[in-house]
Parts: sequence; C-alpha cells; structure tokens
Amino acid sequence: MDQRNPWPGVLLRVGVFALLSIFGYVLFPTLMRLIAAPVLVIAALGTFAAAAVANALALRIYERGQLSDVGLGWTPAARRNLSLGILGGLLAAVLVVAVSAIRGGEWQRIPGESMHWSSLMFLSVVLLFGAIGEELLFRGYGFQVLVRAIGPFATILPVSVLFGFAHAENLSFGILPFLNTVLWGILLGWAFIRSGDLWLPIGLHFGWNWALPLLGVNLSGFTMNVTGYTMHSSLGVLWTGGNYGPEGGLFTTAIVGVLFYYLHKAPIQQQKAFLLEDHPDPADGPDPAGVPSRMP
Repeated sequence: MDQRNPWPGVLLRVGVFALLSIFGYVLFPTLMRLIAAPVLVIAALGTFAAAAVANALALRIYERGQLSDVGLGWTPAARRNLSLGILGGLLAAVLVVAVSAIRGGEWQRIPGESMHWSSLMFLSVVLLFGAIGEELLFRGYGFQVLVRAIGPFATILPVSVLFGFAHAENLSFGILPFLNTVLWGILLGWAFIRSGDLWLPIGLHFGWNWALPLLGVNLSGFTMNVTGYTMHSSLGVLWTGGNYGPEGGLFTTAIVGVLFYYLHKAPIQQQKAFLLEDHPDPADGPDPAGVPSRMP
C-alpha cells in the first residue's frame, strides 16, 4: 500500500468499525428483546455491548491493542477527568431545570409513585453503561482514527451530526432536539480532544443524563419517574423541550455554551491518546494508514 496515500487504510479501519457496530447494534438489542427487557435497558445496554465489542475487535485487529487503548485506561488523571465531567454535567442539568422552575415551573407529586432506592441504583447503572456505550460508539475507535487522519475540526462536526441522527427514533424528537444533540456531540468531541481520554466525555454525558430524571424531567423523550415527582413548567416547549425534556429546548442550547467555558477553565489533566500518537512497529515498518500499531 502506498504510504503517501493513507486513505485506503483509514477508510478500511473506519468502515470495519462501522460494520461491527451496526452488526452489534442489531444483534444485542434483538437478544435483549427475547428476554423482554425494558426499552431504556435495551437502548442503553444494547448500545454499550455493540460499541464495546466493535472497539475491542477493531483495536485487536489493526493495532493489536486492547479496549483500554481507546481512552479507557484507569489512571489518577482518568479519575480526575471523570469527576470533573460528572460535576459539569450535574451542574448543567441543575441549572437548566432551576431556570425552568424559577420562570414558572413547579414540582408535582405523581399519584401512586414514590422513590425507590433500588430503582434509582438500577437506573444509575443503566445510564452509566449507556453513556459509556455512546461515547465508545461516537468518540471511540472510528472517531479517533479520523481525528488522526484529518484533524479534530474536520471530524467532530460530521460525527456530531451522526450523533444527532442516532436519536431520531426517540419520542418527541424534532429539529431543536436534533440541533441540541449535535451541539452536545461537538461538546463531547472537544472534551475528548481536551483530555485525551474518554472519561471526561463519559462523565459529562452521565452526569447530565443521571441528573435530569432525578429532577423530574424527561431525558431524550424517556419518562422515568424515579423520585415520584415531576416538573411542570408554564413556559413554552421552545424553552423547556416539552415531552422530549430539556434537551429539546433553548435553555439547553445556552447551557452547552456554558459547558464549553467550563471545559476551557476546568483543571483537566491531558492524557496521551494511543490512537493519536506515533507508534512505529520495527518489525512491520510504518503503518501505511498513519494509525499506530502495537507490538504483541
């Protein structure tokens, strides 16, 4: 293969990763439906299983690596970045819902519903795996190979658009939910570039997703009712997102800008991203795709 033209190798890697992801995205949710798993569980754990397998196989095939090489190495820096991400996501969710409450919202008790700690713990685990799965899928192997080949700016936007379309089947999806999801995709892509690991975007993603149901609002069209209370606002759908939840409103559009500033100022610890670095293999020579290769 011509070393001056890395595109065949890049496209092959990204294409194989995409095919593995699609196959897993069909296989794992289908298997979970056989055991009558709830829709949210199928969406979250199905995505996680598909993304984890696709990343692990692609890394093993082309880089002779392991899943941690995609940005999941568990180091003190990773723990710091995860904590900063969760904090940012939590504070952003609280701020969005607080603005809705101040501007004409109120929490109302749901008849016959109450908070169950076991349900909250189960939901927390499901949302965590869902956040990890989506970050592996959209900021994992394929994303990082493209960043290496064409740079972050040319990669983040198109992948973020795909991230937006991936939510198109959610209930109450529309133009503003799509645009906000694309903005979140850009934010999460930049979070990876900022930290060099997946833990920062995972933390942001999980902190936001975890806080919204606890605050009594819908999450991407899903109604969870984990606390026995729900938020009702007199503001219009344009601001609050209506049945889709805050991610479908202009308050979230604004909060994404705040989160960009937060990531700019937060004491994030930069890590070395394996797939973005040069790792020449003395036995095989330079990798023609311009993507690092690991010795066995």
